[in-house]
Amino acid sequence: MKTKPLPLLFFFFICMPIFAQDLLPFVENFSKSNYQGDNQIWNLAQGNDDAMYFANNYYLLRYDGVKWEKNSLPNKTIIRSILVDKDRIYSGSYKEFGYWFRKEGKMQYVSLSKGNKVFDDKNNEEIWKIFKFKNQIYFQSFNGLFLYDGKKIKQIKFPFLASYCFVVEDQLLIASVEQGVYRLKGGNIEKVSEWAVLENNVIHAIEKYDGKIYFFTKKNGVYVLENGSINPWKNPLNAVLKSANINVAEFLKNNKLVVGTASKGVFIFDLKDGSYSNISRNNVLMNNSVLSIGHDKENDLWLGLDNGIAHIEVNSPTAIFYDSSGVLGSVYSVATIPAGYLMASNHGLYKFVDKKLSLIPNSEGQAWNISKINSQFLIGHNEGTFIYKNDSFDKWSTINGGWNMTKSGINNSYIQSTYSGIVIYTDVHDLSKHIVVKGLLKPIKYAAQNRKNEIWAADNNRGLYRILYNDNYETLSVDNVTQLSKINNDFGVKIVEFRNEVLFLVHDTWYTYNSITNKLVENDLFNANFKNVSDIVTIDENHFMVLKEGLLYHIFAKENKFIWNIVQEKYYKGKIINDNLKVSKSDDNYLLNLDDGFIKLQLKYNSKSNPQIKIEGMNGDHLVGDNSKIDYNSELKLFIISGIYGVNKPSLFYKINDTKKFTAVKEGVVVLNNLESGSYEVSIYNYDGLSYKKIAEFNYQVAQPWYSSFWMILLYITIISVVLYVYYRWNKLRYIQKLALQEEELKHQKKILEMELKAEHELNTQEYEKHILALELQTKSSEVAGKSLSIAKQSEMIDKIQGILNSESDINKLTSEIKKAIKINAVNKHEWETFETNLNQIHNEFMINLSKKFPNLTPKDIKLCIYLKMNLSSKEIAPMMNISYRGVELHRYRLRKKLNLVQDENLSKFLLMI
Repeated sequence: MKTKPLPLLFFFFICMPIFAQDLLPFVENFSKSNYQGDNQIWNLAQGNDDAMYFANNYYLLRYDGVKWEKNSLPNKTIIRSILVDKDRIYSGSYKEFGYWFRKEGKMQYVSLSKGNKVFDDKNNEEIWKIFKFKNQIYFQSFNGLFLYDGKKIKQIKFPFLASYCFVVEDQLLIASVEQGVYRLKGGNIEKVSEWAVLENNVIHAIEKYDGKIYFFTKKNGVYVLENGSINPWKNPLNAVLKSANINVAEFLKNNKLVVGTASKGVFIFDLKDGSYSNISRNNVLMNNSVLSIGHDKENDLWLGLDNGIAHIEVNSPTAIFYDSSGVLGSVYSVATIPAGYLMASNHGLYKFVDKKLSLIPNSEGQAWNISKINSQFLIGHNEGTFIYKNDSFDKWSTINGGWNMTKSGINNSYIQSTYSGIVIYTDVHDLSKHIVVKGLLKPIKYAAQNRKNEIWAADNNRGLYRILYNDNYETLSVDNVTQLSKINNDFGVKIVEFRNEVLFLVHDTWYTYNSITNKLVENDLFNANFKNVSDIVTIDENHFMVLKEGLLYHIFAKENKFIWNIVQEKYYKGKIINDNLKVSKSDDNYLLNLDDGFIKLQLKYNSKSNPQIKIEGMNGDHLVGDNSKIDYNSELKLFIISGIYGVNKPSLFYKINDTKKFTAVKEGVVVLNNLESGSYEVSIYNYDGLSYKKIAEFNYQVAQPWYSSFWMILLYITIISVVLYVYYRWNKLRYIQKLALQEEELKHQKKILEMELKAEHELNTQEYEKHILALELQTKSSEVAGKSLSIAKQSEMIDKIQGILNSESDINKLTSEIKKAIKINAVNKHEWETFETNLNQIHNEFMINLSKKFPNLTPKDIKLCIYLKMNLSSKEIAPMMNISYRGVELHRYRLRKKLNLVQDENLSKFLLMI
C-alpha cells in the first residue's frame, strides 16, 4: 500500500518558520513618483536650512519635509556628489563642480570650475566625493583632488586609481583600488605601509569609533585597526556583509553602525548589545542597493538607493512589524509573549520569536482576538475559542467567532462577545468552565459589566442590550435599551469602560445609563471632548486610543482633562482595519494592529516645546511672502515647514481669520482655493495635547478681480455713459417721432371725428326730418280723416236738405223735415268714438310724451293739443269738442298756462316739437 506524503509535508510546512522577520524602526519610502526625478541617489546631506539635499543623477533634489524641488546643472551633467557647508551646497559632476545657494525660494548655481581650465580635455573626470578638510573644500575624482580655499583652485593628481578619500581625525586617507591606503601629508602622498593587509581591497568607508578604526571593503567585509593591528571584524555579521558587497558605512551617535550594501539592503548594528536589524526589500525597503547614507539633526537615517530614497527613524521609540509577503494577512489582535509576539490574523494565529514568523499548527482560519489571562492566552477564533500556552493550541469552546474579550468590572470573570451571543468565563484557573448567556442569540461585538447580575451587549449591526440575570446565571430579562430610549439610529454601537463607568457611543453621541428612568442619557464630559469619534479602544484606566476624522490619537486622562497625543498618520495611513481597532499594552508601550502587521508606540506622554516653523506661500508658480497680494480667485498653497522629519514632528493646526474651528495641517500643506478679495490671516498653532498655541502666522491680501480694477471701473463708467447718451438720443428721437406721429394721428382722428359727426349730424337731421315728416303725415292723415268725415256729413246733409226743399212746400212741415234731416246727418256717438280711437292711435306717442312732460294735463287738454297739432282752427275744433268757438279760445288760453308758454311762443309749433 502506497503512503501519502502530502499531509506530512503540509504539517512540516506549517510548523516550520515561514521566513525571517524583525521588529523594525519605521521606514518612510520615497519613490520617483514622489520626487519626480531619476533612479540613483549618489549622495545626500542635510542643509543648514534643515532641508535634505540629494544628488539624483541629472538633478539636485531638495526636500523640506513638505515639498520636493529638483534643479539641473546648466550643462545638464550627472551630479555624483554633494557637501553642505554653511549656506552653500557644493556639487560635483562630469568635468564640473561648484556650489548652490537659495535665493527667493529658488536654488541658484555658481560654477567654480568653468573658465578656470581645471579639467584636462584628454581625461574624463567625474567628481565622486566632496569633503571639507582644514577649512578647504576638496573635490575628489578617481584620478585626483581639486582644493578650493574660497578664492583659487589647486589640483593634486593621484599616482594610482583611487576609490575614495576619508578624513579620519586630523589625517586625510586615500584608498586606492589595489595598492592599499595612502596618506596626504604636507602636499605629498605617502603609503601607509603598516596597513598592507588592506591591499587588493576596494575600500568604501573608513570610520573611527571608540578608539578603533574600521575599514569597510566592498567584498571582504570589515577590518578593524586596534592596538596597531588590523584584523577582520570578529562579529557574525561580518560573514553576511562579505556576501552582500558593502557600498557605504557610517557610525551614528546613538551607538549604532549603519552599513549599506549592494544586494541586501542596510544593516543597523547595535554596538551595545550586538544585535542588528536588516532592512531590505524582504520587509520594507524599496530597493536592496544602498548607494549613500546620511543622517539628519534628529540622528535619523537617510538612505540613497539605486531606485528611491528611504528615511529610517532609528532614534524613534516607534517600531513596526511589517509582512510584505502577504503570508501573515491582516492582523486583528497582538499580544506580547516571552521573546516575541503573538498575532491573530485572518489566516490564523502566528508567533514572532527570534526574528522568525511562524504559523501555530491547527490555527488556520480567521482569528479575531487574543486575551492574556494569567499565563495563558485565550484566542477568539472563527472555529471557536482556543487556549495557547507553552506552544500548545487547544480548543476549549466550540462557540464560533470570539470577537472580543473583556474583564468584568466587579469580579475576576471574563465576558466574551461571539457570533451568537455572550459567554462568561467564571473561573480564570479553569477556562473550560464557561456559561452561555441565554435569551440573546445575536452577533455581539462588544460587552461590558460594571454592576452585579447586569451585562451590556452591543449588536454587531444595531442595538444595545441590557441583560439581567440571577446568581445562577439564569437570564431574567433582555432589553433593547436604544429602542426603549427612542434612539432610531443605533447602528454600530460601541461600548467603552472608563473609571468603572460604562459609556456608549451611539451615532456620534455619548450616553450613560440612568437606572432610575431605565433610559440612556447623554454624557456631558465625553460629548464635550470626543465628538466625531469613529472608534475608541481602552488601553488601561488612564489611556485609550481614539480614531477621529481618519487620525489616531493616544489619549491620556488626567482627572477630568484629556491630553491628546496625535499619532503621525504616516505610521498607519491606509493600514487601519475599520471597526477592528485593537490595542494591547506592552510595558511602557502599546501595540496597535495593522492591515499587514502591527506597530509599537510609546505609551508615556512627552510634553513637546513649540517648534520653529517657516511658512512658504506659492501662488501658482510664484513664491509669495508674508503680507503679499495675490490674484483674485486663485489658489494659494502654504507650506508649513518645521525641518523635523521623525517622531518629533509637531502636530500643527491652522485657523483663518477669526474662525473657531482648528483644522489639522495634513502633510504640511494648507491649500486655499477660490479666494475672494480682502485681507486674510492664517494662524498656525501647535497642539500640545491640552491647548493650541499660536506659533506663526501668514498674512495675505487678495486683490480685487480684474473687472473691479480702477481702469475697468473707468471703462464701465465710460461705457455706461455712452450707452446712456445713446439711449437718451434714441429716446429723444423716438419721442419726437412719436409726437409727430401723435399729431398726425390726432389730425387724422379729428378728421375722422368730424366726418363721423357730420355723418351723424346728417343722419340725425335725416332722422329728424323723417320724424317730422311722419308727424306731419300723421297730422295730415288726421286732418284728412277729420275733413273727410266732416265733408261727407256736410254733403250728405246738404243733399238731404236739398231733397226736402224740392219735395215739400209746407213751411211748417219743411221746417220739421229740415230739422229732422240735420239731426239725422249729425255724427252719432259711435262714429265719434271710432274717430277718437283712431285719432289716439295715430297720436299715441305724442300723447305719451306729452303726459310725461306735463302730467297735470287733463284728457280734454290732450285732445285739444292733438287738434291743435293737426293745425285745426278754433272754429273747426269747436263742434268736434262740442263747445263754442269762445270756449275753444278760452280752453287754448288755459292750456298755454299749463304748458308754461310765454306770450310770444306759438302753441301749435311748440306741440309739433314734442
